[in-house]
Amino acid sequence: MSDTVSRRSALWLLGGAVTVAAAATGWSAVPAHASGHRVAALLSRLTLDEKLTLLHGADDPHSLGQAGYLPGVPRLGIPPLRLADGPAGVRVARHATALPAPVMLASAFDPALAREYGEVIGREGRALGQDVLLSPMVNRIRTPYAGRNFETFSEDPLLAADLVAEEVRGIQGQGLIATVKHFALNNQEKDRMSIDVRADEQTLHEAELRGFEAAVGARAGAVMGAYNKVNGTFACENASLLTGVLRDAWGFEGWVMTDWFAAHSTAAAIGAGLDMEMPNDAYFGEALKRAVRDGSVPEALVDRSVRRVLSVMDRFGLLDGGAPPRPARDAAAGARTALKVAKAGATLLRNEDRALPLTGAAARSLAVIGPTGALPFVSGGGSAHVVPDRADSPLDAITARAGEGARVRYALGEDLFGRALPATAVSPGADFEGQHVAAGATWTYDGTLTVAEADEWTLVIHYSGRERPVVLLDGTDLFPLAPGYGEYFAGGLVSAAPDGLAVRRATLRLAAGPHTLKITAKGGADGQLFRLRRITGATRAADVAEAVRVARAAASVVLFVYEDATEGADRTTLALPGHQNALVDAVAAVNSRTTVVLNTSSSTTMPWLERTAAVLQMYYPGQEGAAATAAVLFGDCDPGGRLTQSFPVSDDRHPVAGDARRYPGVDGVEEYSEGIHLGYRWYDAEGVEPLFPFGHGLSYTTFAYDDLDVRAEHGGLVVGFTVRNTGRRTGIEVAQVYVGPSPELRLDQVERALAGYRRLELDPGDSRRVTVRIAPRSLSSWDAVRHGWVLGTGRRRVEVGASARDLRLTGYGEVRVADRR
Repeated sequence: MSDTVSRRSALWLLGGAVTVAAAATGWSAVPAHASGHRVAALLSRLTLDEKLTLLHGADDPHSLGQAGYLPGVPRLGIPPLRLADGPAGVRVARHATALPAPVMLASAFDPALAREYGEVIGREGRALGQDVLLSPMVNRIRTPYAGRNFETFSEDPLLAADLVAEEVRGIQGQGLIATVKHFALNNQEKDRMSIDVRADEQTLHEAELRGFEAAVGARAGAVMGAYNKVNGTFACENASLLTGVLRDAWGFEGWVMTDWFAAHSTAAAIGAGLDMEMPNDAYFGEALKRAVRDGSVPEALVDRSVRRVLSVMDRFGLLDGGAPPRPARDAAAGARTALKVAKAGATLLRNEDRALPLTGAAARSLAVIGPTGALPFVSGGGSAHVVPDRADSPLDAITARAGEGARVRYALGEDLFGRALPATAVSPGADFEGQHVAAGATWTYDGTLTVAEADEWTLVIHYSGRERPVVLLDGTDLFPLAPGYGEYFAGGLVSAAPDGLAVRRATLRLAAGPHTLKITAKGGADGQLFRLRRITGATRAADVAEAVRVARAAASVVLFVYEDATEGADRTTLALPGHQNALVDAVAAVNSRTTVVLNTSSSTTMPWLERTAAVLQMYYPGQEGAAATAAVLFGDCDPGGRLTQSFPVSDDRHPVAGDARRYPGVDGVEEYSEGIHLGYRWYDAEGVEPLFPFGHGLSYTTFAYDDLDVRAEHGGLVVGFTVRNTGRRTGIEVAQVYVGPSPELRLDQVERALAGYRRLELDPGDSRRVTVRIAPRSLSSWDAVRHGWVLGTGRRRVEVGASARDLRLTGYGEVRVADRR
């Protein structure tokens, strides 16, 4: 037998800690043979015009606020399809369960929880009138700057594959079609519409594609092509990806759609394997019709794409003369899952001298500081933003949990929404605090803003309606629209005022003296309300002084900091935005029992780390984030999360630092020159110490590992070990198994790779024998000469521990080619 892993073996090789059973899941309303007959009969009756309506988006005459729409073919009983965004809940113009960000879900290292998460979204999608979910996202976390890191899972391919497979099963088990995205290498927002991502064959397969393959194994109904190019060709017309990998190698049977406005051609795209253009018909409408008529595109290609769409619809019972009945929303069940995920993904990064959980005097005299301590930060921006059923203030949740008799004081610390402009600052005088513009009217201001002394100003505009007022200061537009989608790429709740008005900010250094100020606001169809406010050095100093005063008077401090990420824009630094680092320094200087709660999207630098008592990573925790945060702070539950990405010490010590070719790209080209050494694998290869390693997370108890045993089994390894709770509290541990390189492979290999894991809950003194089976895929490397997986035979190092840098046990196992007798 060859040691090259065959395509037929691909499905059973997926996963590591979790076995991927490909054909057993996903909604299936009719037997395959019946579905084939029904689809063939429909296809034979469709006109060319009708076929094309199934291959491109259109305007929905009865829109529910979703992202996309296909009208169907009423004449033949083919119903319309509504497509909704949904990384962290169903994004429509109605309330829905706002779940924690996918990166927080991933932090639980719990595939079963990923399925439950998918089930909530699947049921709600159906209940809210949707048929297709544009989720989950499975692109790797490669650069810490990427604006959508919170929407995806991990820098590790095994963990991402396990989770996406189970989430797809959860979504589709409720009858909603899942769309895995963005295929492939869409790992940054900077220049995402045009960037050419270059990755060699081994890197592509080992670093990026495993999660997509797992989704195909779980029978995802659709795949979304990425905006970017892959090795010189746009992903949505890349035949090597859409046909060679997706269809021929993996056997994908669903349809491929573009990301929104990601089509670039007609004949090349449909020939490469693209089936559907969204959200319009620029290339797959009249242009495709003309191409069929003039013979440049065979109608058989159109039929192929239509067949793929109809086959998935039939599998989900959408061609049975009416869609399956839609369930009612179960908001209470959704809230329970949201709370469960937020608790499970809460990741305790630091805890000195048992600062947490809050008990005794520390729990009875508290200072809560920071804007997101009072303002619930539910989700990130762009397509991940969900309108929650409800969202409580962390301050309220902490106050309630502290109980009667406790003293909880609050200080803002960092102003997000600004103060009114003084009447003396503008000439002629005007009301900028609540200007109402009537429907259809235009309001203008042309005057002067006078600054008393040179200072850093942040001008803040609050406004209603779709069209943002234009504010020109010294001729410069302070709040330009984001390219492409405009207001769609707004951030999370930090970008909305407490009364619901949209908020944008512009920070600049202003010289003393007069500055020209021109404002144009249009009332639109419904009128507009807007406010123009400011934050200055003086107001910042006052806010910090108040925070210091409140912190000094308390026994302990809970300081909330934030970072507002969104689709469409990358971060420019790993530092906290605004002046939050200075706020943390000032507060920690007067209270040594300061706990910092991070509502951030991805890794963050922490120059103040050693001066704090504890750091709790809560990401974007969804609508139940306040309750989950309070539960963890007071020890009602153990912090159950572990990092799914490495946190760098600084902006110049991470895998894409210092090399513009890696990020953000040079002359329109981004290179994966680090090869397969992404994330923690790069830190190992380069000998760089991270701030916090992959897999890191603390418990309120302690654990010991012993009795490691490694043996060979069917081309893989079976790893056994014992974990014991050595502390005084019930706690969560995520035991992680890593494997080293094969001595017999002459291919590039990583120093260690996650090969399995197990989430455990143990009572004090209890122990558990853990068995982790390492599948051959996790012991294999991609051979670009053979174009396939090659098993890494020989003596392999096996390490077990609590993170990629906290490895407690080391052993060896002999990997052999499986005997197929």
